[in-house]
Amino acid sequence: MKMDVLTKEDVGLKFTPLVVIELEKNTNKEAIKWLVKRIRDKKEHGGADLMIEPFLMGSSDENHHLFLVGASTRRMLVAAEEIGIVKECEDGSMRAFTCSNRKMFKDFKDGGDSFLSVAECQYIIKLQLDSLRAKDERIIPGYPQIKLYPGKSILRRLMSKGILVQYFPLHDKEELKKLSYSWYGKIQLSYQPLDDIRHYFGEAISMYFGFLEYLTFALIPMALIGIPYYLFAWEDFEKYTLFATFNLVWSTVLLEVWKRCCASLAYRWGTLIRKKEFEEPRPGFHGVLGINVVTGREEPVYSSFKRQLRIYLVSVPFVLLCLYFSLYIMMIYFDMENWALGYHEEEQSVWSSLVLFLPSVIYAIVIEILNRIYRYAAEYLTGWENHRLESSYQNHLVLKVLVFNFLNCFASLFYIAFVLHDMKLLRQSLATLLITSQILNQIVEAFLPYWLQKRRNKKVHKKLGRSSMDKELPWAEQVMLEADMDTYLGTFDDYLELFLQFGYVSLFSCVFPLAAVLAVLNNVTEIYSDALKMCQVFKRPFSQPAANIGVWQLAFETMSVISVVTNCALLGMSPQVKSLFQESDTNLILLVLAVEHVLLAFKFILMFVIPDVPKDIRTQLAKLEFESLEALKQQQIQRAAESLKEDSEEFKLKAS
Repeated sequence: MKMDVLTKEDVGLKFTPLVVIELEKNTNKEAIKWLVKRIRDKKEHGGADLMIEPFLMGSSDENHHLFLVGASTRRMLVAAEEIGIVKECEDGSMRAFTCSNRKMFKDFKDGGDSFLSVAECQYIIKLQLDSLRAKDERIIPGYPQIKLYPGKSILRRLMSKGILVQYFPLHDKEELKKLSYSWYGKIQLSYQPLDDIRHYFGEAISMYFGFLEYLTFALIPMALIGIPYYLFAWEDFEKYTLFATFNLVWSTVLLEVWKRCCASLAYRWGTLIRKKEFEEPRPGFHGVLGINVVTGREEPVYSSFKRQLRIYLVSVPFVLLCLYFSLYIMMIYFDMENWALGYHEEEQSVWSSLVLFLPSVIYAIVIEILNRIYRYAAEYLTGWENHRLESSYQNHLVLKVLVFNFLNCFASLFYIAFVLHDMKLLRQSLATLLITSQILNQIVEAFLPYWLQKRRNKKVHKKLGRSSMDKELPWAEQVMLEADMDTYLGTFDDYLELFLQFGYVSLFSCVFPLAAVLAVLNNVTEIYSDALKMCQVFKRPFSQPAANIGVWQLAFETMSVISVVTNCALLGMSPQVKSLFQESDTNLILLVLAVEHVLLAFKFILMFVIPDVPKDIRTQLAKLEFESLEALKQQQIQRAAESLKEDSEEFKLKAS
């Protein structure tokens, strides 16, 4: 838990500061005193049992009531056992950490000061802060108008009322320098330092970068095969049959092998065997105070019937309305395509040739704008539905966003392919949409935030009277700079971008084989740009445990199934195949359906044949389960022996 640059001696504290809490600058002193006390109180008294001190730099008006939070080594180790953090043992196996068996764990030295990573310590502090709930308080001290009730999340209440501005983990500049250099500091054709990324940012973020890297390498065979098909067989749809079949098998093997890679990473990082925590109500959940029948604790209760009414009477109609609006925009795009084609036929110039691509470029930009607007609307609507659990909230949000993004991005391509039957326009639209969306995503998600952060850094250096930005800021100024950085909102948008890219590559692969080439080029730059923004643009995010990519695995598998249908239909529409069934369209349709079902059956057989977890890891998991059962059996035998001994002594006393 020691940080290479910042130590408790550097800032005159009795602990190593790991997390910063920022309150609104005019926060009532009585409320501050109450919050600090609740954070310091022991767990048995309803507190977080953490260490907290004010961050003093100049006047309090300048630092907006910043507080530094940390914890003792003993507190961290006890919490690590409570939440089931898994660490490597001396024998190489992975086991849940326990304080009683701490000596059997690898790297447990000097009382465990450096046993837990800084990211794990910051995650523990976040859990303790989030667990702070009101006890007997009915109001927030100093704010009689802000009501509290037992079980209400204190930090969520303070944040919703604007008293708590934010709380975030601190960067470790020395560790960040090392990670930045090995990650993106030099251009190199090698694997990412996933273990170092996990050590610094946690499992959820490192799992995303692992999937991004895996997908990039998996796309290379498709790209290498697609180049000669593009160069030598552009109009020969018959030759695309082999390419499309390979693509369909590739997409299945890709996702199944990823499950095995994912299991290996999760086992190595200790999240595969980590016990699941009981899921508490999400901070945004509200309702009438009631009793949880499972825990027996007081917490907000909200009628599931009311939630279903909100979903089916408001959310579903709203989503359908958005889908209709997206289709209406699509028809405007086709009107623009007809205008551009007519203009080109009249002019027949270089300029008119460029105009042919203008509708697709404009439509691609409109698609990105609509996707982002709808994302905000979907988040608001899903929050308004008032889901009790975070997992339920995420599932409903992902479903809304995926349905709209799928239709918004791919509806025009389906219309061109299966209604207009214009393969030339399909290739042009697919290429334009893919390239434009990749360029826009790089600008909006990486270069624009990086440029804005560079401007903020210049202002901070100028304010401090420093001429060069290469010089490191003193720690106190660095904390202020991090407080002004943008907050990383998670991997949702990153996975969504990869999902849409996977759709562009797999759905119409037999029409545009170069899609995989463009995807590889984009992903290579994506790795470096995402690494840059994680290290230089955003605040350090809290670590989040993850054993897989979650609901996105199902989303990718669904896209893979849809790609079977689209590619079989496209091959069935090719002139070469149609010429074989000139007398009967029914036979053609039956053939396409038969091939489609055979390929789908083959996909599901592959999914069954390829194990999700490698054999060596299955063996380790079986050993752990056996040892746990044996330990439980021994514990029961010991208790039974103690009980018999007590009964025997009691019988002797009665007999005497």
